[in-house]
Amino acid sequence: MNAIVILGLVLLIILIWLSVDFALGYKKHVHRPGLKCYPRYKGKLTLFTDGRDLYKRYFSDLRGAQYSLKIQFYIIKNDAISHEFLSIIEEKASQGVKVRLLMDWIGSMKVKKNDIQKLKSAGVEVAFAHKPRLPFIFFTLQTRNHRKITVIDGKIGYIGGFNIGKEYIGNDPKFGYWRDYHLKVEGKSVEDMLDQFNQDWQLSTGEKLKPYVQQEVFKEHKIEHQFVCTNGKELDKLFIGLVKDAEKEIVVCTPYFIPDHKLMAEFLSALKRGITVKIIVPMKADHPLVREAAFPYFGKLLLHGCQIYRFYQGFYHAKVVVVDDKVCELGTGNFDKRSFYLNDEINCFIYDSSFISKVKENIHQDIDRSEQLTYKSYQKRPVLKRGIEMVATMVSRFL
Repeated sequence: MNAIVILGLVLLIILIWLSVDFALGYKKHVHRPGLKCYPRYKGKLTLFTDGRDLYKRYFSDLRGAQYSLKIQFYIIKNDAISHEFLSIIEEKASQGVKVRLLMDWIGSMKVKKNDIQKLKSAGVEVAFAHKPRLPFIFFTLQTRNHRKITVIDGKIGYIGGFNIGKEYIGNDPKFGYWRDYHLKVEGKSVEDMLDQFNQDWQLSTGEKLKPYVQQEVFKEHKIEHQFVCTNGKELDKLFIGLVKDAEKEIVVCTPYFIPDHKLMAEFLSALKRGITVKIIVPMKADHPLVREAAFPYFGKLLLHGCQIYRFYQGFYHAKVVVVDDKVCELGTGNFDKRSFYLNDEINCFIYDSSFISKVKENIHQDIDRSEQLTYKSYQKRPVLKRGIEMVATMVSRFL
């Protein structure tokens, strides 16, 4: 009996410590600058939705680098495609190209020390973002740099949902085909991507890098867009603004649908005023409880006429919001509390009707490969599943 009491006290002390650690760490976190809106520019945007197509172009552009590569990923795995990527940047560094690689400490834990040492020996500067640190060790273990940014020679940029690993080209049988959205960017706004990379590099290493100013003006680039970066807060407000501005239709593509109360209220308000709302999520889950955490929100939305589609042809990792034909948001931010309150994200807001039309064509293809969730099938969820959903809701901020 005494052993049980002691164990209970130890667990209680641990829970209190974790709660205090997280609360104090988050209190400090919210004092960081949370939002950076870069100017609108016109440039060239190329859309990728298939990992094989993306990697073919991306790896080719990496190999063509002449002066510098600044690369930032949330996840780099330890597999064949990751080794190919690392070999390319190792080779470029050995050729005299200045290469900096920034990885999230948690997301890229599978990268081997031997591989990192090989990169460094070739001249690649390697750093990790969001390493856990005292005094708030538990809180800092929850934060992530979720941005995916590549800047090649200061002129070509890549951002979006794809990371580096075999699952992103459909080579992991657990997930099958991987559907995602990514951009190749050319034009003045690449400087803003570089600015954000430089800030993250300085935060992680203490080294302040020089800005880059493009000398060329690309008159043929017509697509108006801007980058918006969030540092563990403010993303929910951006999404609320998009929902409020809708006049006809809102389309949300996301692997995780876990909104906060204010954002959920705005969705319900939009549905009540006659706005068509479509939400596309994956049938499969890539993390425990994320699928279950979404279901408690689906009931009210379905009752108010929301159309919810579950992508069944592989895994759906898209991070896209389209409002009418006026604006498309595409980037790294998910529709979940981790992206709202903990993760560092970068998103591209696009204001070009022809490009938005192209994005919507791809989304229609996604819907064709999805099953629509009905309120009748929603009600038939077994009791055990509903119990798991309650647990998922309780821990949804950490999923």
